[in-house]
Amino acid sequence: MRVIDLNSDLGESFGAWTMGDDSAMLDIVSSANVACGFHAGDPVGILRTLKAAAARGVTVGAHVGYRDLAGFGRRNMDPSSEELTGDVIYQIGALKGLAAAAGTQVTYVKPHGALYNTIAFDARQAADVIHAIKAVDPSLVLVALAGSPLIAQARAAGLDVVGEAFADRAYKPDGKLVSRREAGAVLHDPELVARRMLQFVTEGTVEAIDGSLAPVDARSICVHGDSPDAVAMARRVREVLEAAGHRIAPFAAAGKA
Repeated sequence: MRVIDLNSDLGESFGAWTMGDDSAMLDIVSSANVACGFHAGDPVGILRTLKAAAARGVTVGAHVGYRDLAGFGRRNMDPSSEELTGDVIYQIGALKGLAAAAGTQVTYVKPHGALYNTIAFDARQAADVIHAIKAVDPSLVLVALAGSPLIAQARAAGLDVVGEAFADRAYKPDGKLVSRREAGAVLHDPELVARRMLQFVTEGTVEAIDGSLAPVDARSICVHGDSPDAVAMARRVREVLEAAGHRIAPFAAAGKA
């Protein structure tokens, strides 16, 4: 049996524009990566999601991103170190305040979209994000792409780091994610996704896009909340893993796996 975290990106609705089904996802996941207003989300919706997470005992993390509402934080950017550090500090601080008002607390940071992918391999921007987290609260855990150089860099700087696997994304043979610009990069079939995650949890590998097996060392599984099939995929992943004897729990309580 393994203990594994199941997370999703939530709080991403903006005004009259609805993104995902936070209420349904919060009944399934053990951790919620809550938007901080830069790539998505507004204060009213973020607070609503935080209150719902608190009511269900779901762990909360700051889903920080580039200042890119129009591009949903998925466009590559190259801010200066001063800008990026300030932006990340601002987002974490804002979510901490809203979380306190909702009766919960921020326990980790998971960068979003292009920022997530960039700092996985860009040491300069990674250092800026690490510095920002430590400046606000060095006890915050950083969630990072499994197998990326960021993990060693953040640990060397004194942060606790959790590697992450993606249920609904295709992998390259080297364990990197297939770009969203390529066909087949995003998966939608709940049964396929659940089988892949069962293989990951039991064997430590996922089937890459070329049919080979890619090694993945992770303690958390993500199902993106903005996918039309997100709820069905997350629910099926949880069902299949629990049926196989594994336990879903926040990584903060899961221990080393």
